[in-house]
Amino acid sequence: MIHLPLLEDDAPDRFPDPARALSEPNGLLAFGGDLSPQRLLEAYARGIFPWYGEGQPILWWSPDPRCVFDTGEMKPNRSLRRLLARTSWHVSVDRAFREVIEACAEPRQDEPGTWITPAMMDAYTALHAQGHAHSVEVWDGGHLVGGIYGVAVGRLFCGESMFSRQSGGSKVALMALAARLREWGFPLLDAQVVNPHLLSLGAREIPRIDFLARVRELVALPLVEGSWSDGAARPAQDLLSGT
Repeated sequence: MIHLPLLEDDAPDRFPDPARALSEPNGLLAFGGDLSPQRLLEAYARGIFPWYGEGQPILWWSPDPRCVFDTGEMKPNRSLRRLLARTSWHVSVDRAFREVIEACAEPRQDEPGTWITPAMMDAYTALHAQGHAHSVEVWDGGHLVGGIYGVAVGRLFCGESMFSRQSGGSKVALMALAARLREWGFPLLDAQVVNPHLLSLGAREIPRIDFLARVRELVALPLVEGSWSDGAARPAQDLLSGT
């Protein structure tokens, strides 16, 4: 039988030590609490994130190993460079956060449901309004064809989900996010739980103890506050200039 700590409703800054997380299921640490901005930010600053389905209590996780991207090493691969060379897509930041999170929650062919519940959408939209959650959008004319969103704590970016409505849309969003993070001194993009698709994009796994050490280092650095939007959308082809 699984025994998990119950988070206290009136103590959003208290979490168990991630070292106490279960090995099966990997990383399950606690349950309960809420999705208030304060609790979410406290969680991410400790290498913990919420992940649960409709009808379940809020579950909190810190898996071992952890899946991460090194932003300094993220470059478009050959197929993505070919796409970028011929595309007329444009990329924006923080222009359509709610649209991105709603698109990430849409049903997918290989997944029966979504963990991005209405409560999760509202919680991260609130974080976005406070300048802590951000999105990258990929546009084909006026149509949103890809995107990614996540949470910034200090100089750590915690990716939550991405989507494609046209082939390559999420990859372009990911590379555009990596370019922005490199520019602003974010060395690590947390991808949380490994899967073959993330590994194919250049993610790697590191031991949780090493990840948590990096988290402590990065969250102590100054936060880039407020909206990350810098005006007009840029041509996705600009991503080729750094390759």
